[in-house]
Parts: sequence; structure tokens; C-alpha cells
Amino acid sequence: MLPLKKLTAAGVERALRKAERYRLLNEPWEAESICRDVLEVDPRNREATIGLILALSDQFPSSAVAEFEEARAMIERLGSEYERAYYLGILFERRARAIFARGTPHSGASAHGWLAKAMEWFETAERLAPAGNEDATLRWNTCARMLEKHPSISPVEDDSPETMLE
Repeated sequence: MLPLKKLTAAGVERALRKAERYRLLNEPWEAESICRDVLEVDPRNREATIGLILALSDQFPSSAVAEFEEARAMIERLGSEYERAYYLGILFERRARAIFARGTPHSGASAHGWLAKAMEWFETAERLAPAGNEDATLRWNTCARMLEKHPSISPVEDDSPETMLE
């Protein structure tokens, strides 16, 4: 493997702007790479940490398990309980969307479980949010609308013989 070149502290702000631009262009791998470079220079950089979490979760449609676990671990670096709850909600919501988009058997039931967990995290974030910050409420509503729009996203029905006899 080639040795990576190190970013200078003076280049951090510009690099973070580029990372955001790459995310908006739907090029999460490029954004991920830039955020990793920033974190090499400034391991506590909040914006790079959040950028990396989001870039990893942007990749859920093509892959998920490793990115989900890494992003979840990165969330522990965030300074506030609100941010940890909010970004956990984002991860669970995006994982639900990726699972549902695959359209495999039982993807609706699996997506429902992930969405339910996302909504729980958004409710936690809502309680912890600073005054005027209603981002968690907006995300919770998005999840609720997804459930409403797609009836196939529903919990697993217990069709065991005991349930069917009741």
C-alpha cells in the first residue's frame, strides 16, 4: 500500500467544504476519504467526525454492515448526548431505507425494526435538543411518513400455531 500524504492543519477547513460537496454530489467514498484525512490531523474534529458518519451511512445501499458498525463507533466520539442520539437515529433510518430498497423477502419487516429503533433515537434526541432545534422531530416525521407510504414496511407477524389458535 502506498503511504498516504498528510493534510496540513491549514487545509482542514477547505477539505471539510470539499467533503460536504462530495456528499452532495452523491460521492460518499470521496467524502469519507477526506474526513479520514482531516481526522488524522485533528482527531477531535467534530465536523469531520459527523461528515465521516454521514459518508459511511450514505454507502448503506451498496454495503452496510461494516459501515454501520464503524459509523456507530464514531458516534461515541460526539460530545453531546443529543448528537449521539440524533446521529444514531440517522444511522438506523438510513439502514432501514437501504434494507427496504433491496426488496428482498421480508425486507419490509426488517426495515420496520430499523425504523422503529430510529424513531426511538429521534424521540430521545428530541427530549435532549437545544431550544429551537427540531431536527429530530423532522426526522421522526420522515420515518412516520415512510411507514404510512409503504404498508409493506410492517412488523413481523407472529404466525406460530399458538397465535393462530387464539
